[in-house]
Amino acid sequence: MARTATYGALVVTLVAAMGLGLSTQLRRVGAQPAADFPSLRQVAEFELPGPPGKRFDYLTIDEDDHYLLSAHLAAGLLHVIDLRSNAVVKTIPDVPGVEGVAYIAEGRKIYTSNWGENKIGVIDLGRMAVVKKLPTETKPDGIAYAAPFHKAYVSNERAKAESVIDVRTDTIVKVLRFDSETGVPQYDPVARKVYVNLQDQNVLAVIDPATDTVVGRHPVEGCRGNHGMAIDPEHRRAFLSCEGNDTLAVFDLDAHRAIAHLPMAKGADVVMFDPGLGRIYVACSSGAISVFQMDDPAHFRKLQDFPVEPKIHSLAVDPRTHRLYAPAEQEKGRPASKMFVFEAVTN
Repeated sequence: MARTATYGALVVTLVAAMGLGLSTQLRRVGAQPAADFPSLRQVAEFELPGPPGKRFDYLTIDEDDHYLLSAHLAAGLLHVIDLRSNAVVKTIPDVPGVEGVAYIAEGRKIYTSNWGENKIGVIDLGRMAVVKKLPTETKPDGIAYAAPFHKAYVSNERAKAESVIDVRTDTIVKVLRFDSETGVPQYDPVARKVYVNLQDQNVLAVIDPATDTVVGRHPVEGCRGNHGMAIDPEHRRAFLSCEGNDTLAVFDLDAHRAIAHLPMAKGADVVMFDPGLGRIYVACSSGAISVFQMDDPAHFRKLQDFPVEPKIHSLAVDPRTHRLYAPAEQEKGRPASKMFVFEAVTN
């Protein structure tokens, strides 16, 4: 009780001294790490085909087939992994510099962003082979799939553009231009909108898939370099990794403003959200997964910078099992090509 009183007095003193509003100050105090126990535990690891020591990038889950799709960027490979057995079903070549990867349920196929050739690869899942390539613009990266509109949105990061693909015909039907490099896009099934990070401007842009027009641009205060993104459509929240100031910004999608800022480990990249546990995970290449807890849509806590191998840039979370998958290009200082599997610790 005495400690609580002292803490409250300290907060009031800090507010008075710094001239900050009480709500802002409490958000910053509440953002400090507070876990006394590990938030994750490793449950498995397995080797992946391909040369060791080569960078990985995005992962996604094909829930229809229970596949994990892992982009092996520097090796130019896509690994298809059975989540039920942790077995590699197929390693698909001919995806040079693959970064983004998306499962397209309509047509049962995969789209890949191939930076090495500035093309979008189309993979037939039945044949497990590349069947088409779509020329796009410089450095295709993240992909968002808006299923009700039969469209996919690919961020051409360096070209400052967003390519719109009709997934029924596998053709690019429009290119949206911005005055900023484009970060990760996400589709919001509740608002039926696509969000894309404008990472040079610290702005979140909103695209209407019905017209493929930009209908909003919202500044993300307290964020520099918003690249990675995950969303919680139900509670109207976006989680943005701000690489320039090592901050996770929580953005209210209805009020169009940042409502919380939490510190991350260095080198933050991909963000994932587990809706069942209210957990946010950020892959940080300095050697950590930053783990955060959403207690409710207005309250967030940092649990831990969970230590992992350095140079882990990406991860995926299986919402059914609450397992987390992280590909690694090194292990104990040596080149590697493997997948680490973790599960959430909740008690």
